[in-house]
Amino acid sequence: MEKITSTIRLRMSHKDAHYGGSLVDGAHMVHLFGDVATELLIKLDGDEGLFLKYTDVQFLAPTFAGDYIEAYGEIYEVGNTSRKMRFEAKKVVAARPDISPSAADFLDEPIVVCRAEGICVTPKESKRK
Repeated sequence: MEKITSTIRLRMSHKDAHYGGSLVDGAHMVHLFGDVATELLIKLDGDEGLFLKYTDVQFLAPTFAGDYIEAYGEIYEVGNTSRKMRFEAKKVVAARPDISPSAADFLDEPIVVCRAEGICVTPKESKRK
């Protein structure tokens, strides 16, 4: 099977900050993984499918408003209707409010902020590919 991947990159805004110090809720990374999973299923099956469950989620580093996050996913196993996926979210730009409200650094070495694995399903009657 050809490797099927998806990557999205976006800036965490102050609307995404949920805690003091402009800290973004870790659940926001899980939301991003859901969007990546949807694209993966569309690529494979021509349908958005359904997210069945996460089998593992690890929050590894904080994310703040102003950071840019790159969320990556890949399908690593395909069953009749199930698709096993792994995900990784990396901080590629770090906000630097300690310098000024608009300062940021592009990171030479991205910081992994979250990893997860999950299982999605595409009902047989919904598969178009």
